[in-house]
Amino acid sequence: MTRLEGKVAIITGAANGIGLQAAKTFAIEGAKVIIADFDEAVGRKRQEELSQSGYEVMFIQVDVSNRDSVDQMVDKVIDQHGKVDILINNAGITRDAMLSKMTVEQFQQVINVNLTGVFHCTQAVLPQMVEQGKGKIINTSSVSGTYGNVGQTNYAAAKAGIIGMTKTWAKELGRKGINVNAVAPGFTETAMVTDVPDKVIDQMKSQIPMGRLGKPEDIANAYLFLSSNESDYVNGHVLHVDGGIMM
Repeated sequence: MTRLEGKVAIITGAANGIGLQAAKTFAIEGAKVIIADFDEAVGRKRQEELSQSGYEVMFIQVDVSNRDSVDQMVDKVIDQHGKVDILINNAGITRDAMLSKMTVEQFQQVINVNLTGVFHCTQAVLPQMVEQGKGKIINTSSVSGTYGNVGQTNYAAAKAGIIGMTKTWAKELGRKGINVNAVAPGFTETAMVTDVPDKVIDQMKSQIPMGRLGKPEDIANAYLFLSSNESDYVNGHVLHVDGGIMM
């Protein structure tokens, strides 16, 4: 039996990168996967690709920073599947700049998507999870949220905020049968690092005890564990998947 057999999983930001890998991993493990993403063209393409491979996948266009958009997405999922078992708050953007040059708009855009968006999505699925007495919520933080990163005031603030929300929700929702945890990826091979110069990549690798960047599969596997029944007594935890960079 697959590890997520019959589970309904919403994965935000699932059209590319870590989210896409998570969608593939969850589908292979038997979940009914909702690819929730702002990019409609790419999202529909991903749905088609995974559906052709025989997996039960649905794309829903969503702007996680907009509460009406999020509520409509969750309503569609419940109309289609009758429940939500797993929410992966994976969507995120970057608008990097040094503090002295960061605009108010750059700051607010990242907070709106990376932090407020997590609030919106979690609050929207909550009534249904409470009603069924079980659910798994996984929030994507970052090593930037625990030790900061030059040029990422907005991103680090959002990712640190996610850790605070995760621990708060774990305390509030644990008795309702809902586990809330976070994953904090380190430097991972996604589109976000494709434009980074080789010299900087080599410098990153030199700081990582394992000597390599993470792969999307590494993060997706952490999501899988925290979404499965194997993690039923894990609550309020921040799982670092960073090759040991935080030691």
